[in-house]
Amino acid sequence: MTSPRHIHISDYDYELPDSRIAKYPLPQRDSSKLLVYNKGTVIEDHFASLPFYLPADALMVFNNTKVIQARLHFQKATGATIEVFCMEPLHPLEYQQNFASKGECQWLCMIGNLKRWKAGTLERTITVHGKNLTLFAERIETDTPATADDGGTRHRIRFFWTEESLSFAEVLEACGEMPIPPYLNRKTEESDLRTYQTVYSKVKGSVAAPTAGLHFTQQVLAAIDTKGIEREELTLHVGAGTFKPVKSDEIGGHAMHSEYIVVKRQTIEKLIEHGGCAIAVGTTSVRTLESLYYIGKKLDKRIDLTENDLHVDQWEPYEDREEEEADDTALTIRYLRNILGYLNTNGLEALHTSTQIIIAPGYHYHIVKMMITNFHQPRSTLLLLVSAFVNGDWHTIYDYALAHDFRFLSYGDSSLLIPGC
Repeated sequence: MTSPRHIHISDYDYELPDSRIAKYPLPQRDSSKLLVYNKGTVIEDHFASLPFYLPADALMVFNNTKVIQARLHFQKATGATIEVFCMEPLHPLEYQQNFASKGECQWLCMIGNLKRWKAGTLERTITVHGKNLTLFAERIETDTPATADDGGTRHRIRFFWTEESLSFAEVLEACGEMPIPPYLNRKTEESDLRTYQTVYSKVKGSVAAPTAGLHFTQQVLAAIDTKGIEREELTLHVGAGTFKPVKSDEIGGHAMHSEYIVVKRQTIEKLIEHGGCAIAVGTTSVRTLESLYYIGKKLDKRIDLTENDLHVDQWEPYEDREEEEADDTALTIRYLRNILGYLNTNGLEALHTSTQIIIAPGYHYHIVKMMITNFHQPRSTLLLLVSAFVNGDWHTIYDYALAHDFRFLSYGDSSLLIPGC
């Protein structure tokens, strides 16, 4: 396996006119265009036809995360507007416990117009379920050091509100704003509350949608079921770091964002039943599934690890040079069984940890055999992930898409990628 640290991001650039960026989704999700890349050959169809191209009796894995209304706006007495962007929970630390908090909670946040918020507590009055309340935001830690996740300052914010019978989830739904991607260059609209969620979203926590899933309808899911394809779900809460550009010339200078993942016991068992192989819906599912291999590898050496110990570091896949490809299926199954053993030992029904994995040319895929994904930004880590999957042939895919009026990025069209051997 070759280390990708010295890859030049300029080699993964292409011209993307603003006119090709979809500012809004199509009225019917599954009427979007589908590019099918099959071992070097490209054809196009519509997304409703996706099940036709999938093998029967396969396992398909979806990310069931739900986008939260993470942007909160407060107006000071001076008239200045301060934006507080909720990034990840701090207290309670677990997402669902935090959303269920009554009265107060803490989040790590990014602050817009920070220079106008030198001190003091922000407040705004809102109505939730007919009840008037005041929401407060207090900085309890200033000038938090820059982190690998965002490359800038983030702040510990304590939220508290006067109606303690209401949860933080209810507060966010009442006054938060859906954080649509910055490259759309428009304000969030009412329609985004529906269209920027997948039809199977369940678990609140993301600040960006797993956009490959936006094309699915209940009709497409039913057709997948009819074909005998099994469906499983996992959770990766997408962070704002997904939009972070690669600013360094070599990707060794780029710090990946860390994201929280949950994989249920049943999903691990299904992966084993299917020989450690899966069709991944979206790059978030890809990163989670491939992280399982390295989590199981850690457990091959020690079973008494904590959730933090199981975190997959950015460069971890490239540090151990042992020849994994020799009997990759057997190793994958072994490592997945290690995760089941860990769950059994600790009396757990799901694996909870995080991943910072970067997938770039030089990476050897272990679990993902087919991928459904949108068309990504130039010079992005997601484009590196795609290139690694199709053995460097990303130009064939993107040149075709640009020449045949495909729509790009979050609300754009999608592709089904089937790499060669």
